[in-house]
Amino acid sequence: MTAFSASPPPPLDLAVIDYGMGNLRSVLRAFERVGGHPRLVSTPAEAAEADALVFPGQGAIVDTMRLLQETALDDTIRQWIAADRPFFGVCLGLQALFEHSEEGNTPTLGIFPGRVVRFRLQAPYKIPHMGWNTVRWTDPFVQPQTANRKPETTHPPDDSFYFVHSYHVETPDDSLVWGRTDYGYPFVSAIRRGNCYATQFHPEKSQARGLQLYLNFLESAALHRATRAP
Repeated sequence: MTAFSASPPPPLDLAVIDYGMGNLRSVLRAFERVGGHPRLVSTPAEAAEADALVFPGQGAIVDTMRLLQETALDDTIRQWIAADRPFFGVCLGLQALFEHSEEGNTPTLGIFPGRVVRFRLQAPYKIPHMGWNTVRWTDPFVQPQTANRKPETTHPPDDSFYFVHSYHVETPDDSLVWGRTDYGYPFVSAIRRGNCYATQFHPEKSQARGLQLYLNFLESAALHRATRAP
Protein backbone atom coordinates (compact mmCIF):
# COMPACT_ATOMS: atom_id res chain seq x y z
CA MET A 1 0.00 0.00 0.00
CA THR A 2 1.37 3.40 -0.97
CA ALA A 3 1.30 5.91 1.88
CA PHE A 4 -0.67 9.06 1.17
CA SER A 5 1.52 12.14 0.94
CA ALA A 6 -0.11 15.53 1.00
CA SER A 7 1.15 18.05 -1.53
CA PRO A 8 2.89 21.06 -0.01
CA PRO A 9 0.76 24.20 0.02
CA PRO A 10 1.38 26.67 -2.81
CA PRO A 11 3.66 29.62 -2.03
CA LEU A 12 2.01 32.53 -0.30
CA ASP A 13 0.83 35.07 -2.88
CA LEU A 14 2.18 38.36 -1.52
CA ALA A 15 0.98 41.49 -3.35
CA VAL A 16 3.13 44.63 -2.91
CA ILE A 17 1.39 47.85 -3.92
CA ASP A 18 3.22 49.81 -6.60
CA TYR A 19 1.53 53.15 -7.17
CA GLY A 20 4.41 54.76 -9.03
CA MET A 21 6.30 56.45 -6.19
CA GLY A 22 9.72 54.90 -6.53
CA ASN A 23 11.90 51.82 -6.30
CA LEU A 24 10.37 49.02 -4.20
CA ARG A 25 13.19 46.58 -4.78
CA SER A 26 14.43 46.69 -1.16
CA VAL A 27 11.01 45.59 0.11
CA LEU A 28 10.73 42.79 -2.46
CA ARG A 29 14.25 41.61 -1.71
CA ALA A 30 13.60 41.57 2.06
CA PHE A 31 10.52 39.38 1.67
CA GLU A 32 12.39 37.11 -0.74
CA ARG A 33 15.18 36.68 1.83
CA VAL A 34 12.71 35.25 4.34
CA GLY A 35 11.12 32.88 1.83
CA GLY A 36 8.36 35.07 0.46
CA HIS A 37 7.17 35.27 -3.13
CA PRO A 38 6.27 38.96 -3.54
CA ARG A 39 4.93 40.52 -6.72
CA LEU A 40 4.14 44.11 -7.59
CA VAL A 41 0.51 45.11 -8.16
CA SER A 42 -0.78 48.41 -9.51
CA THR A 43 -4.51 47.73 -9.93
CA PRO A 44 -7.26 46.32 -7.68
CA ALA A 45 -7.70 43.36 -10.03
CA GLU A 46 -4.05 42.37 -9.67
CA ALA A 47 -4.33 42.39 -5.89
CA ALA A 48 -7.75 40.76 -5.54
CA GLU A 49 -6.72 37.11 -5.17
CA ALA A 50 -3.53 37.64 -3.16
CA ASP A 51 -3.08 36.04 0.26
CA ALA A 52 -1.55 39.17 1.79
CA LEU A 53 -1.13 42.83 0.87
CA VAL A 54 1.89 45.05 1.58
CA PHE A 55 1.75 48.84 1.29
CA PRO A 56 5.30 50.30 1.41
CA GLY A 57 4.41 53.99 1.19
CA GLN A 58 7.09 56.51 0.33
CA GLY A 59 7.38 60.09 -0.87
CA ALA A 60 4.83 62.79 -0.04
CA ILE A 61 1.41 61.92 1.34
CA VAL A 62 -0.29 64.35 -1.08
CA ASP A 63 1.04 62.44 -4.09
CA THR A 64 0.45 59.10 -2.40
CA MET A 65 -3.25 59.78 -1.85
CA ARG A 66 -3.70 61.19 -5.36
CA LEU A 67 -2.17 58.12 -6.97
CA LEU A 68 -4.08 55.70 -4.75
CA GLN A 69 -7.32 57.41 -5.75
CA GLU A 70 -6.42 57.45 -9.44
CA THR A 71 -5.76 53.70 -9.40
CA ALA A 72 -8.70 52.87 -7.05
CA LEU A 73 -6.20 51.18 -4.74
CA ASP A 74 -7.48 53.40 -1.92
CA ASP A 75 -10.73 51.41 -1.84
CA THR A 76 -8.79 48.16 -2.18
CA ILE A 77 -6.87 48.95 1.01
CA ARG A 78 -10.02 49.97 2.89
CA GLN A 79 -11.90 46.84 1.87
CA TRP A 80 -8.92 44.58 2.52
CA ILE A 81 -8.48 45.77 6.09
CA ALA A 82 -12.25 45.79 6.72
CA ALA A 83 -12.28 42.12 5.73
CA ASP A 84 -9.39 41.43 8.17
CA ARG A 85 -7.15 40.05 5.42
CA PRO A 86 -3.38 40.06 6.16
CA PHE A 87 -1.94 43.55 5.58
CA PHE A 88 1.41 45.18 6.33
CA GLY A 89 1.97 48.94 5.92
CA VAL A 90 5.37 50.63 6.04
CA CYS A 91 6.16 54.32 6.74
CA LEU A 92 3.55 56.25 4.69
CA GLY A 93 1.76 52.92 4.52
CA LEU A 94 1.10 53.46 8.22
CA GLN A 95 0.30 57.17 8.08
CA ALA A 96 -2.17 56.85 5.20
CA LEU A 97 -4.40 54.55 7.25
CA PHE A 98 -5.54 57.41 9.48
CA GLU A 99 -7.92 60.32 8.86
CA HIS A 100 -5.81 63.35 8.02
CA SER A 101 -2.22 64.50 7.57
CA GLU A 102 -0.77 67.92 8.31
CA GLU A 103 1.49 67.39 5.31
CA GLY A 104 -0.31 69.32 2.61
CA ASN A 105 -3.49 69.38 4.74
CA THR A 106 -4.34 66.02 3.19
CA PRO A 107 -7.36 63.77 3.91
CA THR A 108 -6.14 60.19 4.11
CA LEU A 109 -7.82 56.76 4.05
CA GLY A 110 -9.77 57.17 7.29
CA ILE A 111 -9.55 53.51 8.29
CA PHE A 112 -8.45 54.27 11.85
CA PRO A 113 -9.09 57.31 14.06
CA GLY A 114 -6.26 59.81 14.32
CA ARG A 115 -4.10 62.25 12.43
CA VAL A 116 -0.56 62.61 11.18
CA VAL A 117 1.43 65.57 12.55
CA ARG A 118 4.89 66.99 12.00
CA PHE A 119 7.41 66.54 14.78
CA ARG A 120 7.52 69.53 17.14
CA LEU A 121 11.01 69.39 18.55
CA GLN A 122 13.55 71.51 20.37
CA ALA A 123 17.33 71.34 19.88
CA PRO A 124 19.29 69.10 19.72
CA TYR A 125 16.62 67.02 17.91
CA LYS A 126 16.57 67.35 14.14
CA ILE A 127 13.89 66.75 11.53
CA PRO A 128 13.66 64.31 9.85
CA HIS A 129 14.05 61.65 12.49
CA MET A 130 16.62 59.50 10.74
CA GLY A 131 18.53 56.44 11.91
CA TRP A 132 18.22 53.64 14.44
CA ASN A 133 15.85 53.94 17.38
CA THR A 134 14.19 51.63 19.87
CA VAL A 135 10.64 50.32 19.62
CA ARG A 136 8.87 49.47 22.88
CA TRP A 137 6.37 46.78 21.95
CA THR A 138 3.03 46.85 23.72
CA ASP A 139 1.97 43.48 22.29
CA PRO A 140 4.81 41.27 21.03
CA PHE A 141 4.32 39.64 17.64
CA VAL A 142 3.85 35.97 18.52
CA GLN A 143 4.59 33.49 15.80
CA PRO A 144 1.60 31.24 15.04
CA GLN A 145 1.57 27.63 16.18
CA THR A 146 2.59 25.11 13.55
CA ALA A 147 2.96 21.35 13.48
CA ASN A 148 6.59 21.65 14.53
CA ARG A 149 6.51 24.22 17.31
CA LYS A 150 4.44 26.00 19.84
CA PRO A 151 3.77 29.74 19.64
CA GLU A 152 6.74 31.82 20.66
CA THR A 153 7.64 35.45 20.96
CA THR A 154 10.45 36.22 18.52
CA HIS A 155 11.77 39.50 19.84
CA PRO A 156 12.60 40.86 23.31
CA PRO A 157 10.54 43.73 24.80
CA ASP A 158 12.69 46.38 23.08
CA ASP A 159 14.22 46.36 19.59
CA SER A 160 16.01 48.88 17.37
CA PHE A 161 14.74 49.61 13.86
CA TYR A 162 15.58 52.12 11.13
CA PHE A 163 13.49 55.30 10.77
CA VAL A 164 13.32 58.08 8.17
CA HIS A 165 10.35 60.44 8.69
CA SER A 166 9.28 63.97 9.59
CA TYR A 167 5.67 63.17 10.55
CA HIS A 168 4.12 60.72 12.98
CA VAL A 169 0.70 59.39 13.96
CA GLU A 170 -1.44 60.60 16.86
CA THR A 171 -4.43 58.39 17.67
CA PRO A 172 -6.99 58.46 20.49
CA ASP A 173 -7.33 54.67 20.26
CA ASP A 174 -4.66 53.16 22.51
CA SER A 175 -5.81 49.65 21.58
CA LEU A 176 -4.33 50.22 18.11
CA VAL A 177 -0.84 50.95 19.41
CA TRP A 178 1.56 48.07 18.91
CA GLY A 179 4.82 49.98 19.51
CA ARG A 180 6.10 53.34 20.73
CA THR A 181 9.41 55.13 20.22
CA ASP A 182 11.01 58.18 21.86
CA TYR A 183 12.33 61.06 19.80
CA GLY A 184 12.02 64.22 21.87
CA TYR A 185 8.78 62.71 23.14
CA PRO A 186 7.02 59.34 22.73
CA PHE A 187 5.26 58.68 19.42
CA VAL A 188 3.40 55.77 17.84
CA SER A 189 5.85 53.71 15.80
CA ALA A 190 3.69 50.65 15.07
CA ILE A 191 0.01 49.68 15.08
CA ARG A 192 -1.84 46.39 15.04
CA ARG A 193 -5.52 45.50 14.63
CA GLY A 194 -6.49 41.93 13.79
CA ASN A 195 -4.47 40.90 10.73
CA CYS A 196 -3.46 44.49 9.97
CA TYR A 197 0.08 45.51 10.93
CA ALA A 198 1.85 48.76 10.11
CA THR A 199 5.14 50.35 11.14
CA GLN A 200 6.61 53.84 10.93
CA PHE A 201 10.09 52.34 10.66
CA HIS A 202 11.41 50.37 7.69
CA PRO A 203 11.78 46.63 8.42
CA GLU A 204 13.55 46.13 5.09
CA LYS A 205 16.32 48.52 6.28
CA SER A 206 16.48 47.10 9.81
CA GLN A 207 18.70 44.07 9.26
CA ALA A 208 17.89 40.87 11.17
CA ARG A 209 15.15 42.36 13.35
CA GLY A 210 13.30 43.74 10.36
CA LEU A 211 13.59 40.48 8.45
CA GLN A 212 12.25 38.63 11.48
CA LEU A 213 9.24 40.92 11.53
CA TYR A 214 8.54 40.20 7.85
CA LEU A 215 8.97 36.47 8.46
CA ASN A 216 6.50 36.61 11.35
CA PHE A 217 4.00 38.37 9.10
CA LEU A 218 4.39 35.75 6.37
CA GLU A 219 3.82 32.94 8.85
CA SER A 220 0.77 34.68 10.29
CA ALA A 221 -0.62 35.21 6.76
CA ALA A 222 0.02 31.55 5.90
CA LEU A 223 -1.90 30.47 8.99
CA HIS A 224 -4.74 32.81 8.04
CA ARG A 225 -4.88 31.22 4.57
CA ALA A 226 -4.87 27.72 6.04
CA THR A 227 -7.75 28.45 8.41
CA ARG A 228 -9.81 29.89 5.55
CA ALA A 229 -9.17 27.02 3.14
CA PRO A 230 -12.29 25.02 2.14
